[in-house]
Amino acid sequence: MPKFAKQSLWEPHVWFWLGLSLLVSLLYYLPALIQVLSHAYVVQDDARQHVTWMLRFVDPDLFPNDIHADYFQAVAPKGYTTLYWVFAQLGVDPLLLHKLLPPVLALATTALCFITVLEILPVPFAGFLSALLLNQGFWMRDDIVSATPVAFVYPFFFAFLYFLLRQKLLPLLGIIALQGLFYPQVLFVYCGILLVRLLRFDGWRPGLTYDRQHYRRAIAGLIVAFFVLLPYVLRNHGFGPTVSAAESLQMPTFWEPNWSEFYLSDPFEYYLRYWLCGKRAGMLPGDWCSVDYGPLNWLYPDNGDPTQPPIHLSRVRFGLPQVIFALLLPLLLRLPRRFPLARWVNGNAHVFGQAIAASVALYVLAYLVRFKLHLPNRYTEHTFRVVAILAAGIGLALIFDALLRWVQSARVRLAPLGLAGLLTALLLGYPLFLRINENAYPITDYVIGTAQPELYEFLAAQPKDTRIASIAPEMNNLPSFTRRSLVAGGRGYAIPYHLGYYNEVVGRSLALIQAQYTPSLDTLQQFIQQQEVDFWLLQRNAFRPGYFRINPSLVEYADRIGDLLAQIESGIVPALSRIPRRCIGYEDQTYQIIDANCVLTLNRLRRNPA
Repeated sequence: MPKFAKQSLWEPHVWFWLGLSLLVSLLYYLPALIQVLSHAYVVQDDARQHVTWMLRFVDPDLFPNDIHADYFQAVAPKGYTTLYWVFAQLGVDPLLLHKLLPPVLALATTALCFITVLEILPVPFAGFLSALLLNQGFWMRDDIVSATPVAFVYPFFFAFLYFLLRQKLLPLLGIIALQGLFYPQVLFVYCGILLVRLLRFDGWRPGLTYDRQHYRRAIAGLIVAFFVLLPYVLRNHGFGPTVSAAESLQMPTFWEPNWSEFYLSDPFEYYLRYWLCGKRAGMLPGDWCSVDYGPLNWLYPDNGDPTQPPIHLSRVRFGLPQVIFALLLPLLLRLPRRFPLARWVNGNAHVFGQAIAASVALYVLAYLVRFKLHLPNRYTEHTFRVVAILAAGIGLALIFDALLRWVQSARVRLAPLGLAGLLTALLLGYPLFLRINENAYPITDYVIGTAQPELYEFLAAQPKDTRIASIAPEMNNLPSFTRRSLVAGGRGYAIPYHLGYYNEVVGRSLALIQAQYTPSLDTLQQFIQQQEVDFWLLQRNAFRPGYFRINPSLVEYADRIGDLLAQIESGIVPALSRIPRRCIGYEDQTYQIIDANCVLTLNRLRRNPA
């Protein structure tokens, strides 16, 4: 069988397609860049928890005795933390760095994806197609734009595959170590791939490979992984124990539709959606499951009744090009006469099946021991994306090559040219129609401050040990925008996997809600003293009954706050709504900031609320 000559990365046509791939990456980043530059107060959603605490690297006096900062610092991977620390010593603010890293990571991942494809099909155009799909996929998720540990999965994963296929042992071991230092869950997938590669199949009969190099790589990789993971096993971050499967079944936060949703209550959903597309338990990437096509959504009908919600099975949609053409690749490879370029796909393509097998095995294991290995879908979603992008790029290259040959041989060239043009248009244009989880493409999850700048400036001017109490949704932005601590953070801060942390945060949140709506001044003052509250951020509509239906904290804890809503509806007036104006430090049309120290000096309240 003839073979393509191995492509040198220094050849001009390779550089052309690589340069075009990098240009595409920059173009896809532009909408995110515009969002970052258009607002003074903007931060990525996950970065509020995973990056904001690192402001301590710039000023060690920030967030003193802050349980949220302490927790996220304790569980952060060391490599990730060290990267931000190094830049902080160089004068780069962590919140600025988290906005600068995404294009760097995207470009690095694009280049690594491109050269990895060449190890399987030495055709630069195939590398470009995979890079295109990769960059389109980046903005269906908020992973890489977050600059949190998960953002480093993709450059390391492609680098791992590249050095594995190139049989470069030392760089491979380096990537294994780095992966463990930044996002250790995927390190298990690497080890699984190395072990699966020890197997060979004679027909359907499995056996062990005779290639000693596979054994050397597997043993060396497992040794490196062991020593990298050992500190995670031995460390005591002080927020344990890890929640068990039995405990999670009794915790409301793990049940749909709460923020940490893992379980579904409907048996129909359980079997059809839970295992495939569950938010944290499903095997498939979430963006593969909940993609709507806006004006083209008629292609994906739901239950036909506009007055009823769609059946959940309709959420399992596989209309993305990276899924379609990845699934087509095995068929295309079996038709070399119709798709001649299939002959040039080499044996390195076996790594696709090896990666899928390893990740599925780890998914099952993680589910059986949940949550000791964290979340099951962390072991499949990244692998499936990487494999799909590589396979789809190769599959598309085979199809374009066949169409080009058809054009060259056909007397009437309109049909093949039309098909090629339609395929190109769909490939380039489909992101314009995407809606993912009801959000328009691209997905960045940048959070823009909704309060007046004066509110942030007022709080930022307070002492560094200031503690703010609030259940207003805007409270989650305050640590990032004001660099001041919260008594209890909102849903994104209440991570339930370590009970020592979670129970404390939930306990504070419930006590805060009770204090905000208690009619007793003594109870309010007692909470302020116990939690050392300095300021209380209130929305002006916080004491209206409708607020209980729109505030995320009140919705999340609705079954644990007793009859507070009934009290408000019955006319019982909360003490906090009757605070005299001299205790209001700041106010605008939406918010009031109450000086908690002033509240402690009160002996009585006004009869009527403001």
